[in-house]
Amino acid sequence: MSNAAEYSPVPVRGAQLWPLSVAAYRAMAEAGLIPKNTELLYGLVYTKMSKSPLHSFLVVRLLESVIPHGHILRSEQPITCLDSEPEPDVSVVQGTESDFLNEHPRSAEFVVEVRVTSLDYDRSKLGAYASVGVKECWFVLGPEMQIEVYRQPKDGQFTEHTIHGPGGMLTSAAFPEFTLPLDALFPK
Repeated sequence: MSNAAEYSPVPVRGAQLWPLSVAAYRAMAEAGLIPKNTELLYGLVYTKMSKSPLHSFLVVRLLESVIPHGHILRSEQPITCLDSEPEPDVSVVQGTESDFLNEHPRSAEFVVEVRVTSLDYDRSKLGAYASVGVKECWFVLGPEMQIEVYRQPKDGQFTEHTIHGPGGMLTSAAFPEFTLPLDALFPK
């Protein structure tokens, strides 16, 4: 385990972006004024990258896992943070679907970002997740057959960072009943 680097809301170089508040982003999206393939992060609208077949495969493998009672699994759905509304590939939030009829969750117990080509962009979301107390973030690194794990959010950053794989087992700290054999996740 090592301390994670500090994360700041700095735009990712080369990304197309427009500064907005969460409320303005939602209103413009509902009015059809913002392209659908976007995401709000630190007050800036980013065009999301397309998903490769490997990315989709890894997300589906994660979705097959068991979710504890009193929690729901969300895929590519927003989490409202201070000045961001990132859409993680997978999140587990406390509550029921009806709890989020009028408002997106404001945190999550567990978030997964699958990365095949967009690591810097996905890592830029860590500060937003930490700022709202997301307990655990996994970055599934497809080409490397590894998972970066970020835990223990404090002061807008994660204080614990580990790397797992290839091979072995990984158990979630947020959901100890969720253990993932890494060889079963990654295709041979």
